[in-house]
Amino acid sequence: MSYVFVNDSSQTNVPLLQACIDGDFNYSKRLLESGFDPNIRDSRGRTGLHLAAARGNVDICQLLHKFGADLLATDYQGNTALHLCGHVDTIQFLVSNGLKIDICNHQGATPLVLAKRRGVNKDVIRLLESLEEQEVKGFNRGAHSKLETMQTAESERYSQNRKEILGEIIMYPYICLY
Repeated sequence: MSYVFVNDSSQTNVPLLQACIDGDFNYSKRLLESGFDPNIRDSRGRTGLHLAAARGNVDICQLLHKFGADLLATDYQGNTALHLCGHVDTIQFLVSNGLKIDICNHQGATPLVLAKRRGVNKDVIRLLESLEEQEVKGFNRGAHSKLETMQTAESERYSQNRKEILGEIIMYPYICLY
């Protein structure tokens, strides 16, 4: 089993987040059933899903998901739960429920990059590498590519800017531009 260190110096008084940190499934379930928000955050923007995933508590991750936790939630550094995760079963759960393996945080790091930096166990690294490879193969088979989306957006932005500039020239033909 691999453990990921999550600095909890900003201990929370929020019972649900503490239950996620402690891995207390039954208490987490009671809190969620009584109406606690599954997307509540700590002072660093981490949700219960972030905290449970970092500790490999896949059962709590599944419970939070069942109660509507946002799997795409990011903390203040842009990390999803997958960025903080260092456990094979939790990674498989998050990816199978729609989290993209190649998502980058605010520093441009993917979950694989962060896992390598943290030195998590080799099984986790192999799984993340395999998932990234599958993502690349899907991209090469003609899956909708991020690059195409970016190129289209850039082309549209260029076209719009060009129209605005031409419109200005037509409206004000006597303005000296030098």
